[in-house]
Amino acid sequence: MASLATTSSPVNRIEELGGIIREYSAVTDRLQKSHDQLQQTVQSLRNDLAAKNRELERRNRLAALGEMAAGMAHEIRNPLGGIALYASLIGKDVADQPGTLKLVSRISAGVAHLERLVSQVLQFTREISANVTEADAAEIIDQAVELARPQFEAAGVRCAARGARPMKVIVDPMLLGQAALNLLLNAAEACEGGGKVSVSWRKENGRLKLVVADNGPGIPAALLDKIFNPFFTTKETGTGLGLAIVHRIVEAHDGAVAVRNGSNGGAEFELHV
Repeated sequence: MASLATTSSPVNRIEELGGIIREYSAVTDRLQKSHDQLQQTVQSLRNDLAAKNRELERRNRLAALGEMAAGMAHEIRNPLGGIALYASLIGKDVADQPGTLKLVSRISAGVAHLERLVSQVLQFTREISANVTEADAAEIIDQAVELARPQFEAAGVRCAARGARPMKVIVDPMLLGQAALNLLLNAAEACEGGGKVSVSWRKENGRLKLVVADNGPGIPAALLDKIFNPFFTTKETGTGLGLAIVHRIVEAHDGAVAVRNGSNGGAEFELHV
């Protein structure tokens, strides 16, 4: 008795082939997506590594610069004390000679300016460690605004502050106050002649986000990457250390600081600590 052999019809074979092709395409799509995701991850890691290398290079440069600046500051401070003393003695001797006394006063003012610069240099070169504790960010910033008020009034600048009150954060209150004050003074100088400064704060991912903005002329794009470098300043009388100290304070908190030009003009400084 002959056996009957069954064979797939052409239609069945076409359907089977179509299923194989569809499955192969699905596997190919999954492999492509995995490849793209892996490529994105690798690129992200490369970007992170490049950023870390730049930050390490910056810290090494600042450490070397700090050692040199500290040595120079100490060498300058010693003779400054002598100059100030002799100028005060000469001032007493020429108290009845207005012209000469005016020259002596200029010498004393110059010495005082150099003394302030030396003090800032030494402050910058000191190791900054954040002694963090729970504090009210609103109270710290209010104090900084009050300390900056004489500069605001002298420059004809209005200051607006807004944020949660109270707002508990874990920071070093003294260092945060100093950073806020430096940013406010910098903004006041940028708006000199009339303008507006705003300071705002809120919590973001459990940390303090502080933004100080002004409606001054802004910062040239070519200078944005240099603004936190020590001794870099665009002002005739600036020391170039205020923003550098802000950067170090933020680093001590393992935070981040950024600067950008506002969409409506002026500069915006953003701190996360």
